[in-house]
Amino acid sequence: MNYSPLDSPESIARVFVEAWTRRDAGKLASLFDEDAEFVNVTGLWWHDRDAIRKAHAYGFERIFNASTLYLVRVQVKSLTDDIAVVHAKLRLEGQTAAGGVEPPATRRTILSFVVHRVADEWSCASAQNTDIVPHMETNVVDPDGTFRSVSYRR
Repeated sequence: MNYSPLDSPESIARVFVEAWTRRDAGKLASLFDEDAEFVNVTGLWWHDRDAIRKAHAYGFERIFNASTLYLVRVQVKSLTDDIAVVHAKLRLEGQTAAGGVEPPATRRTILSFVVHRVADEWSCASAQNTDIVPHMETNVVDPDGTFRSVSYRR
């Protein structure tokens, strides 16, 4: 399968979406350094390429098997000629139903990548995915452990 070349910092986000679309956990993981870090939207933290691959393979099988991921916007902040931070605004549709939510609504996230040039390509050293919760400022945990987003402006 042909993928876009990894010839710029933003290509990491583009190929991430391409690999997601093809449910290709191996290709997705190949975007990351062998000792890369990845924090998902719930704070699960994977510490190497193989863990990133396994987590996404599981996700493609059970959670996101009928999903579509769209790249909405990419912004690059170059730190040096060979290091950059890439923020990708994403839209996710078609997540597998769970927890009494059927069907799950569209989710929006921002995926942040710390990338660097390796020879003629770019690679990711670290990534963090954050759900966008419209009109909310932070999260709180109730005494019973229930986690929810809140706004102090209301």
